[in-house]
Amino acid sequence: MTTDDEVSLKLHDAVPYPVRSVCARLRHAGFQTVTVGGAVRDVLLGREVGDWDVATAARPEDVVAVFPRTIPTGIQHGTVTVMMGSDAIEVTTFRGEGAYTDARRPDHVVFGVPLDEDLARRDLVVNAMAFDPATGELHDPFGGLADLAARRLRAVGPSPDSYVNAVARFSEDGLRVMRTVRFAAVLEFALDAETERGIGEPVVLAALARVSRERVSDELRKLLAAARPSLGLAIALRTGIVTSILPAVAAAVGDGAAWGARVDAAAPEARLGALLADLGAAPTPRLDRALVGQVEKLLRALKFSNEELGVAARLVGAAGAARASLDDAALRRLLSELGRPVAPTAAALWTASGAAELAGRTRVILERGDALSVGELALGGKEIMAALALAPGPGIGKLLAALFEQVLADPALNTPDALLAAARAVPR
Repeated sequence: MTTDDEVSLKLHDAVPYPVRSVCARLRHAGFQTVTVGGAVRDVLLGREVGDWDVATAARPEDVVAVFPRTIPTGIQHGTVTVMMGSDAIEVTTFRGEGAYTDARRPDHVVFGVPLDEDLARRDLVVNAMAFDPATGELHDPFGGLADLAARRLRAVGPSPDSYVNAVARFSEDGLRVMRTVRFAAVLEFALDAETERGIGEPVVLAALARVSRERVSDELRKLLAAARPSLGLAIALRTGIVTSILPAVAAAVGDGAAWGARVDAAAPEARLGALLADLGAAPTPRLDRALVGQVEKLLRALKFSNEELGVAARLVGAAGAARASLDDAALRRLLSELGRPVAPTAAALWTASGAAELAGRTRVILERGDALSVGELALGGKEIMAALALAPGPGIGKLLAALFEQVLADPALNTPDALLAAARAVPR
């Protein structure tokens, strides 16, 4: 079996029946139809495939006429969703494109272009391959197979110069630079030097600045979920992407290699905090609440959820603890400020930051069950009022706070008898 036969068989066996059926019916109706993009790439890499996209010479109205159940998902840009039972298959007409005024979507599209022109408008060469399930032909006009073999990312386009293609493709749609650095990390591919040079051009970074922050944060999440985010972060830092989307972080990062290594080493739930941790470079034994507020504002502007930004901001606010000298009492106080749910994530970040001793002590405190809030005291307000014949009022809250401070200093005091004795000794 030749190499071409092996590639064809691998792709043919991978295409799901509903996708093959859509392609076959459109081909029977007289329209060239192929699967395109990331699914083709991932099959050839042996990766799990997400969505299968179909591209066709049929115009949207032709697609609607061929299938009984369709949804006009993005019909103005040539996309129709075909329903095959419970499966939804996106079918997009081969198209050329006009200008991208909003740096995200074309102002207008032109239908009726050949397949090669449709592929040339995509982002990267490895994403510009098409497979025809009916004929078993892989259409690879720009060298995608060769780039997969070389583990290389290049901007696609009609020019032999990938710098020219990069500037053209990435200035059209600013999100493509975020996708490119994400692919570099997720696929663990090297970025072609001329493509990288194109990313750094002002016209490209200006396009990125116009992309919605929701889109940017979504790509950032996917990048941080890679096995080694540093492979993309290094490119993002060199090219000015970080300066564009997180200028404060770009200014704070001293050693880019150490920054990337920290993010790689961090547990998944700590990676957003690890990305921003250089903002909390100053040693501090307490949670830096002013910094927490700044980070929350920064992440809110990037449209991260309240939960995401709340955890990450507190992690950054406590990042300086990795550089401070904390005894156990001070560490418990810091963990109390963070809150028990966030404390394990903080330990994970401290481990990634090289503060393994601090992280280890934190885990001991958590596993031992030391009280980290007033609600974790062995006696509550009602029990103290009953034992000491005290009336309800603000003084009870102050008394509990005073007892909690003593327990932070010495967790052995967190027993009913010890707390009651301490309560009797507190001046009222």
